[in-house]
Amino acid sequence: MKARTLAACAALTLAAAAPAATLKATLLLPADDARLERTRLERAYLGQPGGPAGDGLALAITDAQFELDAAGANVALDTREAASREAARAAAAAAEKAGAAALVVDLPSDWTLAVADAVKIPVLNVGDAADRLRGADCRARLYHLLPSERMRSDALAQTLVARKWSQVLMLVGPAPEDRARAATAQASIKRYGLKLVAERPFKLSGDPRERELANPLLLTGNTAYDAVWVVDSDGEFGRALPYRTALPRPVVGDAGLVALAWHAQFERYGAPQVSRRFAKAVKRPMTAQDWAAWMAGKALVGAAVAAPKGPAAAWAKALAAGTLDGSKGTALSFRAWDGQLRQPMLLSDGQGVVAQAPVDGLLHPSNVLDTLGADAPEKLCKVAR
Repeated sequence: MKARTLAACAALTLAAAAPAATLKATLLLPADDARLERTRLERAYLGQPGGPAGDGLALAITDAQFELDAAGANVALDTREAASREAARAAAAAAEKAGAAALVVDLPSDWTLAVADAVKIPVLNVGDAADRLRGADCRARLYHLLPSERMRSDALAQTLVARKWSQVLMLVGPAPEDRARAATAQASIKRYGLKLVAERPFKLSGDPRERELANPLLLTGNTAYDAVWVVDSDGEFGRALPYRTALPRPVVGDAGLVALAWHAQFERYGAPQVSRRFAKAVKRPMTAQDWAAWMAGKALVGAAVAAPKGPAAAWAKALAAGTLDGSKGTALSFRAWDGQLRQPMLLSDGQGVVAQAPVDGLLHPSNVLDTLGADAPEKLCKVAR
């Protein structure tokens, strides 16, 4: 009996000493990212990145080290930069061949799709809010940590309804993506019963013949409205719009009141501790994109803890089915129909968090978080997941 006991103890000791499988992940970033150009970072446009995605990922893995050690699990992160879509595709394929079990991407839409098509492992999108990645161009193994444009516009529309600001004037910028984002905003306006009183284009230009297109008083005159919704992917026009409208009305959208995944001044559900740890580690405030990258790290950690020995298929299954704590007051999970992480949205004026969405009292048949973004019955993603 004693010999069998000693043998059993030895077997347990050897099992405990056996190295756990390491969940390897690769972060893919664009080389010379224009979003991180120095002057843009200095302006700190609301809703735009404040630094590299690797900062949030690293914090998540550091935060979880005790949990990983307790589960006998490991997560290893590698980072690669790509200068083109083709280079991103090649880097993704090389990472998978080298043993990566997941990819985290902060890339333009077309690059993200090229990466997703090049591999058979989960791809976590932390930087692109384009709705087409969740709809017509969705992919079976593509997951989204950053809220979609539709989620942001639905959050704003809910907030306008709650405050009875029902008449909306929309100002739309000249960038190609502004047209698509304006259509998304109009869908949210229609979804929540608001009225679009007018849509007007703006343009920052040195041409004296186009001065009226950059004049807030002219752009917002000659009509009545409760709020001005500005669609400005660049951010330069919008940042100067509040308090310069013809009528004294709130500005929402890409300036004024902005719907975000995160703000460093959010003060509930343990959020201050998250923001402080991030600021201490990287010496800057935590942005929405940083939070999305942090959540991607938490998703990887959750998968590693759920299946410490792997293999890659077990990690992929755990990642898709897991629930995450994003310090927003409720459990977060990926939508089965489009891979989007369902989550509350924060409404910020840049100084703090003014409100949250979904707004109080809003109902949904299964999950009120699905009032933000494309819901399952809309069937915008045709790919079986």
